[in-house]
Amino acid sequence: MSTATLSPPATLPQAPARQGLALLASLLGFTVITVDVSAVNIALPDVRASLHGGMTGLQWVVDAYTLTFAALMISAGALADRAGARRAYAWGTGLFTLASLACALAPGIGALVAARVGQGAAAAVVMPASLALIRQVYDDPRRRARAIALWTVGGSVAMAAGPVLGGVLTEVAGWRAVFLLNLPLGALILALLTRTAPSPRRPAPLDVPGQLTAVLGLGGLAYAVIEGGHAGLTSPPVLAAAGLAVAAAVAFRAAERRHPAPMVPLPLLRRREVGVSLAVGFAVNAGFYGVVFLLGLYLQQLRGMSAVAAGLMFVPLAVLITSTNLVSPRFAERAGRRPVIVTGQIVLAGAMFALLPLAADTPLWLVLVLLVPTGVGGALAVPALTALLMDAVPGHRAGTASGLLNSLRQTGGALSVALFGALIGDGEAFSVSGMRQGLVTVGVVLLVTAGLSLWRLPRGGGRRADER
Repeated sequence: MSTATLSPPATLPQAPARQGLALLASLLGFTVITVDVSAVNIALPDVRASLHGGMTGLQWVVDAYTLTFAALMISAGALADRAGARRAYAWGTGLFTLASLACALAPGIGALVAARVGQGAAAAVVMPASLALIRQVYDDPRRRARAIALWTVGGSVAMAAGPVLGGVLTEVAGWRAVFLLNLPLGALILALLTRTAPSPRRPAPLDVPGQLTAVLGLGGLAYAVIEGGHAGLTSPPVLAAAGLAVAAAVAFRAAERRHPAPMVPLPLLRRREVGVSLAVGFAVNAGFYGVVFLLGLYLQQLRGMSAVAAGLMFVPLAVLITSTNLVSPRFAERAGRRPVIVTGQIVLAGAMFALLPLAADTPLWLVLVLLVPTGVGGALAVPALTALLMDAVPGHRAGTASGLLNSLRQTGGALSVALFGALIGDGEAFSVSGMRQGLVTVGVVLLVTAGLSLWRLPRGGGRRADER
């Protein structure tokens, strides 16, 4: 991405009423694309029964969205700058709405996965454009900061509440209702955008070679993990996918070194705060997404719970995530960011190990108790992690850093889903031993990144890059 792409967007003074409408439109869009990540997990058993897909198909229903989202989000900000935030947001919302309709009408797993790719591509445009729209319409820094904080909390609430909403919709109207809900919401967002002032456009060259190699690399890696768990790690398609992932990674690095406006400036990755933040973001989302995917199947397949009952089991998790997101910045101000980031990872790693005793006859009250550290750990670490990363890069690189962090977080979640899906089995039986292997693997990864944070991050959380 070019420097022009990452320059702070111009703010256009607007009346409070129009600012509120823009904020509502941005918040709704961020909420919709975030809910779609977690709500679908609860609907997976119903999708399987309706479309007769195996575990591999269910994994791709989740990962087709998150991987496309992750791969395209790195450079989606350039599109928002080229077209203007409002126009790009409208394009993204329109595509997301149409792709949601295609999901709801999908006659088979293949069609559903293809439509989920469309949703992921649209979501990659919606996220940065929605944030850029807020920054554009709020000219006062303090009011803008409050609006961005509300936008952030809205995303956290949506992620945590997604399983509940998915469970209710699936039970009442079937899994297709999870996608049909996006249609009126998309129409509402587009209507709100008509009341928002047009956004300025800026020249922003796209890094096509970098984008293509990123998509190929992530896609090859996900295919190798998902199919490797079922076809075997030495099967020719899995080996070919792994080879493609490696070749694409090498090509990506070469492309970024040569491109005049790379979407990922390689010198940025050499900063210890940046590298550690990306690793931690990957690990934290691997833990959270993995647990949501795992628990949705555990509660319905192993315990025989309905979609509504399974969704309601996530209500305490939603409350914990929201409340912890709100208090985490205060803890970071008092104790420093590094202790909060390290503690959050250790708590989340503990959550992985705490879930190991889960079985078909585990009391439900105990399942709820064991979910407590899952809600607290990630929600404690992410706000401090994001603030640390934003302070570690110059202002004109904030967009790149944010895109990288969100991309790595989505990738961590996608690969975690691939890992758990491969381990818990492709048949009707839910493999408890496979579940435990996955939990241990993710728990160890979190402990490693916690140690990396303790070793590499500065004690005080670091000063702003432009103050050094």
